[in-house]
Amino acid sequence: MKKDILKHELVPDHVILSKSEATKTLKKMDIHPEQLPRIKSDDPVSKAIGAKEGDVLEITRKSSTAGKFVTYRLVQD
Repeated sequence: MKKDILKHELVPDHVILSKSEATKTLKKMDIHPEQLPRIKSDDPVSKAIGAKEGDVLEITRKSSTAGKFVTYRLVQD
């Protein structure tokens, strides 16, 4: 039986932003997509959520100090 890695307690929530959400987020942060940290398209989580090269992922981690921490990654091959 194959395990769903997205349900593992150590894997934070990953969401693919729509093109308009990504544009709005990057504009708010005043950066270009190329300035984001990268995540490979063959990363197990990228594959599990169907992320493709050029997508921007929003990653939300639980934090004991901040409550939650949101970060973004650019998918690349």
